[in-house]
Amino acid sequence: MTQSPSRISKAVIPAAGLGTRFLPATKATPKEMLPVVDKPAIQYVVEEAVAAGLSDVLMITGRNKRPLEDHFDRNYELESALTRKGDAERLAKVQESSDLATMHYVRQGDPRGLGHAVLCAAPHVGDQPFAVLLGDDLIDPRDALLARMVEVQEREGGSVIALMEVDPSQVHLYGCAAADATVDGDVVRITDLVEKPDPADAPSNLAIIGRYVLDPAVFDILRHTEPGRGGEIQLTDALQLLAADEKIGGPVHGVVFKGRRYDTGDRSDYLRAIVRLACEREDLGPDFRTWLRKYVAEEM
Repeated sequence: MTQSPSRISKAVIPAAGLGTRFLPATKATPKEMLPVVDKPAIQYVVEEAVAAGLSDVLMITGRNKRPLEDHFDRNYELESALTRKGDAERLAKVQESSDLATMHYVRQGDPRGLGHAVLCAAPHVGDQPFAVLLGDDLIDPRDALLARMVEVQEREGGSVIALMEVDPSQVHLYGCAAADATVDGDVVRITDLVEKPDPADAPSNLAIIGRYVLDPAVFDILRHTEPGRGGEIQLTDALQLLAADEKIGGPVHGVVFKGRRYDTGDRSDYLRAIVRLACEREDLGPDFRTWLRKYVAEEM
């Protein structure tokens, strides 16, 4: 089913999780505010949405998440102090986050899973397709994954999910897709989805990563979706129904991503993300890479 919807402009970023894997750092600081080099992880995600043309961003928050709102708001006292010091470089960095996008916030009062978090966005999104970006997955800005997904959705209609090939032993950590090839080498047609399957039962090694472009029909399905794995309302369960019957909200396609992804949801991968991004920075990379080589040679 091909349709010609209006240009997608809204992005939804679920950010209500407790971040228990990073305790005690996240006892009083939202996990989304943990720095990746010198920017909080959540800023990378908002920047990605804006780069793909999605200038209207709704963040699904929870208790103790006020620092997220503060980060994307103006801080006139700090800006004034930097202005008086003539520190134009740091002033620009401070103002950058508040000028990125039109930001909105809604609380997920009862954290009942990703599907429930997405459902909280229904009044804001309305009847237009929209993107969902999970903050644990940082996509390198040189790899325009979200822009490609928007392109596919606007051409094919329905919903589009991001997929990545993983080692079969790791599929139990992800939602997993059964898919058919299309004429586009990086695009597949989804026929089934399974949330965190046992490796022996997985339909493929195509794992869902944290980017979605969704048809608003998903909201009606989520309203009637019973809690699934983990006692939570799973977005994967709703997408499975859409994939099974395209009359509900169009087909479900997947974009198979082969670019650079930084997983900040795991402590080890979070550290690797910092090292990789620091190494690639023009201002930090040369000196840091020199030190890193020396450290590995002498200490490891």
